Amino acid sequence: MGPTTIAVRRARTWSVAFLGILIALGAILMQPPAPASAETTDDGQEVTDFYFAGVITFDDEPVEGVEMTVEGNGFDGETETDAEGKWRLYVPEKDVYTLTVDEDTLPDGVIVDASLLPEGMQPVAGTTASFEVEFGLTGTKIVNLFLGEGVRDTTSFLDQLLSRIVGGLNFGLLLALASMGAALIYGTTRLSNFAHGEMVTWGGVVALIVSSFWDLPLWLGIIAAVISGGLLGWAMDAGLWRPLRHRGLGIVQLMIVSIGLSLALRYGLQFIIGGSTHQLIGASPTPMEFGPISLSYIDLIGMSASLVIILAMAFFLTRTRLGKATRAVSDNPQLAAASGIDVDRVVRIVWIIAGVLAAMSGILWAYFRPGVKWDMGMQMLLLMFCAITLGGLGSALGALIGSIIVGLAVEVSTLLGVPSDLKYGTALVALIVILLVRPQGILGRRERLG
Repeated sequence: MGPTTIAVRRARTWSVAFLGILIALGAILMQPPAPASAETTDDGQEVTDFYFAGVITFDDEPVEGVEMTVEGNGFDGETETDAEGKWRLYVPEKDVYTLTVDEDTLPDGVIVDASLLPEGMQPVAGTTASFEVEFGLTGTKIVNLFLGEGVRDTTSFLDQLLSRIVGGLNFGLLLALASMGAALIYGTTRLSNFAHGEMVTWGGVVALIVSSFWDLPLWLGIIAAVISGGLLGWAMDAGLWRPLRHRGLGIVQLMIVSIGLSLALRYGLQFIIGGSTHQLIGASPTPMEFGPISLSYIDLIGMSASLVIILAMAFFLTRTRLGKATRAVSDNPQLAAASGIDVDRVVRIVWIIAGVLAAMSGILWAYFRPGVKWDMGMQMLLLMFCAITLGGLGSALGALIGSIIVGLAVEVSTLLGVPSDLKYGTALVALIVILLVRPQGILGRRERLG
């Protein structure tokens, strides 16, 4: 083993370790600060202006100790009934939520009596104790639940697993659109772009402004978002990254600039649309049942569109002249330039493609989440880095494989007992396990640095 090989391996080991430290620091630094003096309840809920409340009774007697959860719009909370059967669940804003009664905490042989539910309220398909609830004109929604004798509807573990796998594939495909763009940027410039999350948010924000704020057709909003995503990528490279590269700034300096750019863009988007969550046209459609799998038509369109775009990207990288030039620049920019390839032109096109892919991912994420929020891209950023590292740094197809693994790990983990608050942490566990076995990532090559 020659000194060059040893140096390469040492450089790769330090690069992986450095990236792991960056991901950990990013997880800490990019968490939104908690309110300094937020009022909380005895069970740890943050008191807000919006809440669901009610009483649970059986044979006209209150039932104590029944656990209740609420989930929706990227939020979840839990509580339990007191000695008088009363409960209250606070939520951050008005929206549609799923309210669930933990049936394991109910008395034996009883279920929530569907015949005594409030008007217009029905159990979610396949359940007896989960309900979609939404606010009226006020910030308070009273939901009184009455128990009665009955048999609980249960879903087998296999059916739940199949449903979570499909959900994981859906999530993984939309994550792959953003991750492939970020992987191309890293491959051609060696820049870990911390502002890529805001490029994702930009797509959702433009679609929201055109279709919802301006009341124009949704298809026009999608076209505007895609075009503006490409323009944003072009503008970022032409106005910032190319001049900085030509000034000879190092990778760490560029990365710090990208963190500052991320913060500036994020709060600029907050200034434009505000701090609340906005829904795109047609969000939260009624799901269709395919056996144990529930998918809406938007899910089907999103998964199909993601597959088509990913296949088109694979064809572009492997079959076209420009795609081969992109791979050559990713492998060795100096050698590519000596071979007659215009490296700056290739990098510029990569930024445009990355902006387009990020914008598409932002639109799909706005329907998957659902909702457009000023910081929604930040929630995907660490998962994108995780997927890129899993697949192999700089490999677009590796980012696809890494994204699928992340999506499956996130969705299936809750079925295996991982609390929903920690489900995104399972992606980092998968990252650590794979890097211990294959430090260069799934499709990474040993001779590559980083």
